[in-house]
Amino acid sequence: MAAKGEAKLLYPGLAGFYSQWNDIAYTLVRIAIGSIYVMHVTGKFKAGAAAVAGNMAKSGLEPSIGFAYAAMFLESVGGACLIIGLFTRFFAAALAIEMLIGMFAVHWAKGFFVGQGGYEFIMLIGIVTFLIAIRGGGPYSVDRLIGKEL
Repeated sequence: MAAKGEAKLLYPGLAGFYSQWNDIAYTLVRIAIGSIYVMHVTGKFKAGAAAVAGNMAKSGLEPSIGFAYAAMFLESVGGACLIIGLFTRFFAAALAIEMLIGMFAVHWAKGFFVGQGGYEFIMLIGIVTFLIAIRGGGPYSVDRLIGKEL
Protein backbone atom coordinates (compact mmCIF):
# COMPACT_ATOMS: atom_id res chain seq x y z
CA MET A 1 0.00 0.00 0.00
CA ALA A 2 1.29 3.44 -0.89
CA ALA A 3 2.20 5.78 1.95
CA LYS A 4 0.34 9.05 2.26
CA GLY A 5 1.39 11.39 -0.56
CA GLU A 6 2.98 8.56 -2.58
CA ALA A 7 1.83 7.62 -6.05
CA LYS A 8 -0.23 4.42 -6.26
CA LEU A 9 0.76 1.71 -8.71
CA LEU A 10 -1.50 1.30 -11.72
CA TYR A 11 -0.79 -2.43 -11.46
CA PRO A 12 -0.46 -3.23 -7.73
CA GLY A 13 0.60 -6.75 -8.62
CA LEU A 14 4.00 -5.32 -9.63
CA ALA A 15 4.76 -4.10 -6.08
CA GLY A 16 6.48 -7.35 -5.15
CA PHE A 17 8.60 -7.30 -8.31
CA TYR A 18 9.70 -3.72 -7.68
CA SER A 19 10.43 -4.45 -4.04
CA GLN A 20 12.42 -7.58 -4.88
CA TRP A 21 14.56 -5.81 -7.50
CA ASN A 22 15.08 -2.48 -5.70
CA ASP A 23 18.42 -3.36 -4.05
CA ILE A 24 19.69 -5.23 -7.11
CA ALA A 25 18.84 -2.33 -9.43
CA TYR A 26 20.64 0.11 -7.13
CA THR A 27 23.70 -2.15 -7.04
CA LEU A 28 23.73 -2.33 -10.85
CA VAL A 29 23.63 1.47 -11.07
CA ARG A 30 26.51 1.76 -8.57
CA ILE A 31 28.57 -0.80 -10.52
CA ALA A 32 27.78 0.83 -13.88
CA ILE A 33 28.79 4.31 -12.68
CA GLY A 34 31.99 2.95 -11.11
CA SER A 35 32.78 1.16 -14.38
CA ILE A 36 32.25 4.36 -16.35
CA TYR A 37 34.81 6.14 -14.18
CA VAL A 38 37.33 3.29 -14.49
CA MET A 39 36.93 3.14 -18.27
CA HIS A 40 37.02 6.93 -18.62
CA VAL A 41 40.29 7.27 -16.72
CA THR A 42 42.10 4.79 -19.01
CA GLY A 43 42.40 7.59 -21.58
CA LYS A 44 44.02 9.80 -18.98
CA PHE A 45 46.54 7.08 -18.12
CA LYS A 46 47.33 6.52 -21.80
CA ALA A 47 47.90 10.25 -22.34
CA GLY A 48 49.88 10.66 -19.12
CA ALA A 49 49.57 13.05 -16.22
CA ALA A 50 51.46 15.83 -18.01
CA ALA A 51 49.02 15.83 -20.95
CA VAL A 52 46.04 15.74 -18.58
CA ALA A 53 47.57 18.63 -16.63
CA GLY A 54 48.03 20.57 -19.87
CA ASN A 55 44.34 20.24 -20.66
CA MET A 56 43.42 21.26 -17.13
CA ALA A 57 45.70 24.30 -17.29
CA LYS A 58 43.90 25.43 -20.48
CA SER A 59 40.68 25.39 -18.46
CA GLY A 60 42.25 27.44 -15.66
CA LEU A 61 42.57 24.60 -13.16
CA GLU A 62 45.77 25.27 -11.24
CA PRO A 63 47.90 23.67 -9.96
CA SER A 64 47.07 21.60 -13.02
CA ILE A 65 49.39 18.70 -12.20
CA GLY A 66 47.74 18.38 -8.78
CA PHE A 67 44.29 18.37 -10.38
CA ALA A 68 45.48 15.82 -12.95
CA TYR A 69 46.78 13.38 -10.34
CA ALA A 70 43.69 13.91 -8.17
CA ALA A 71 41.37 13.20 -11.10
CA MET A 72 43.34 10.12 -12.12
CA PHE A 73 43.35 8.79 -8.56
CA LEU A 74 39.67 9.48 -7.93
CA GLU A 75 38.47 8.04 -11.22
CA SER A 76 40.59 4.88 -10.96
CA VAL A 77 40.62 4.05 -7.25
CA GLY A 78 37.30 5.75 -6.55
CA GLY A 79 35.65 4.10 -9.54
CA ALA A 80 36.91 0.67 -8.44
CA CYS A 81 35.66 1.34 -4.91
CA LEU A 82 32.22 2.25 -6.27
CA ILE A 83 32.15 -1.02 -8.18
CA ILE A 84 32.78 -3.11 -5.06
CA GLY A 85 31.07 -0.72 -2.66
CA LEU A 86 34.06 0.13 -0.48
CA PHE A 87 34.28 3.59 1.15
CA THR A 88 31.34 4.28 -1.12
CA ARG A 89 30.10 7.51 0.40
CA PHE A 90 33.56 9.09 0.51
CA PHE A 91 34.53 8.27 -3.06
CA ALA A 92 31.08 9.04 -4.47
CA ALA A 93 31.11 12.46 -2.79
CA ALA A 94 34.64 13.18 -4.03
CA LEU A 95 33.76 12.11 -7.58
CA ALA A 96 30.57 14.18 -7.53
CA ILE A 97 32.64 17.22 -6.53
CA GLU A 98 35.12 16.45 -9.30
CA MET A 99 32.26 16.30 -11.83
CA LEU A 100 30.89 19.61 -10.54
CA ILE A 101 34.28 21.25 -11.01
CA GLY A 102 34.65 19.71 -14.47
CA MET A 103 31.15 20.76 -15.45
CA PHE A 104 31.75 24.43 -14.70
CA ALA A 105 35.48 24.70 -15.45
CA VAL A 106 35.51 22.74 -18.71
CA HIS A 107 32.11 21.85 -20.13
CA TRP A 108 29.70 24.67 -19.22
CA ALA A 109 30.93 27.13 -21.85
CA LYS A 110 30.43 24.50 -24.57
CA GLY A 111 26.70 24.23 -23.92
CA PHE A 112 24.52 21.29 -22.98
CA PHE A 113 25.14 18.64 -25.63
CA VAL A 114 27.92 16.13 -25.06
CA GLY A 115 28.62 15.91 -28.81
CA GLN A 116 29.79 19.53 -28.68
CA GLY A 117 31.85 18.95 -25.52
CA GLY A 118 29.01 20.17 -23.31
CA TYR A 119 27.96 19.23 -19.82
CA GLU A 120 25.15 16.74 -20.59
CA PHE A 121 27.06 13.57 -19.66
CA ILE A 122 29.15 14.97 -16.82
CA MET A 123 26.01 16.39 -15.21
CA LEU A 124 24.29 12.99 -15.40
CA ILE A 125 27.12 10.99 -13.86
CA GLY A 126 27.75 13.74 -11.31
CA ILE A 127 24.15 13.68 -10.10
CA VAL A 128 24.01 9.88 -10.01
CA THR A 129 27.30 9.83 -8.11
CA PHE A 130 25.89 12.38 -5.65
CA LEU A 131 22.88 10.12 -5.08
CA ILE A 132 25.24 7.20 -4.44
CA ALA A 133 27.04 9.36 -1.84
CA ILE A 134 23.71 9.98 -0.12
CA ARG A 135 22.57 6.34 -0.17
CA GLY A 136 25.90 4.61 0.46
CA GLY A 137 27.06 1.21 -0.68
CA GLY A 138 23.77 -0.58 -0.22
CA PRO A 139 23.15 -4.18 0.77
CA TYR A 140 25.49 -5.70 -1.84
CA SER A 141 28.69 -3.89 -0.94
CA VAL A 142 31.94 -4.37 0.94
CA ASP A 143 30.81 -1.55 3.23
CA ARG A 144 27.88 -3.75 4.30
CA LEU A 145 30.18 -6.75 4.78
CA ILE A 146 32.52 -4.88 7.08
CA GLY A 147 29.60 -3.15 8.79
CA LYS A 148 31.06 0.36 8.55
CA GLU A 149 30.58 3.37 6.29
CA LEU A 150 32.21 6.76 6.23
